[in-house]
Amino acid sequence: MRVRELHPWDLEPQEAMRLQRELSRRVVVAGGPSQVRHVAGADLAFIGSSRVGGTARAAVVLLSYPDLEPVAQVVEEAPVTFPYIPGLLAFREAPALARAFARLEPPPDLVLVDGHGLSHPRRFGIACHLGLLLEVPTIGCAKSRLVGEHGPVPAEAGAWTELWHEGEVVGLVVRTRAGSQPLYVSPGHLIGLEEAARWTLALCRGQRLPEPTRMADLLSKGRLPPPAAPQPRLL
Repeated sequence: MRVRELHPWDLEPQEAMRLQRELSRRVVVAGGPSQVRHVAGADLAFIGSSRVGGTARAAVVLLSYPDLEPVAQVVEEAPVTFPYIPGLLAFREAPALARAFARLEPPPDLVLVDGHGLSHPRRFGIACHLGLLLEVPTIGCAKSRLVGEHGPVPAEAGAWTELWHEGEVVGLVVRTRAGSQPLYVSPGHLIGLEEAARWTLALCRGQRLPEPTRMADLLSKGRLPPPAAPQPRLL
């Protein structure tokens, strides 16, 4: 699929933060996918050390919708060139993920990323960054909070509560499975707040994580088998 080149990645932290503020103005928090045939999930793991000089393994899984059957998967390994700094995850992980998406066919109609979108100090988490690079509706599904405050989340699956930061709602804290910790869901690009939560819930199959990011997590760790080859048709 086509991946845009918005900027160089080899920036100093202060430059990266300034760029995030600039790019955040381009994010569209409204709408959603009009027709969904394929959904992609993206995650990244580290091989050995996660420090600069180590190796990152980016994983993208493409699933059909609504049956959520595997269609394609891409793994891209790359050296770690940016240190771990909270709020700058994209500069550490997005270069490898972008290269993985560039090899993905067919292109997805919706993307879920293991990370934050709008729920970010500068309103530009990795889901926003990838959303602008891909120009596809993108959702951030994070397992832990980066910014903001929220009230209790009701215990039943499908419940959510608002995540507030500096006077605005930046995400929803979503209970995807009863008895499990909630996820921090926020728009990345080209999708509204509640639409992002509804899609996240629609893509869960009895697990805490939605299937696209759950399978991308397994693939990044080498635990997901390749998609089954199509069976030949008997004439």
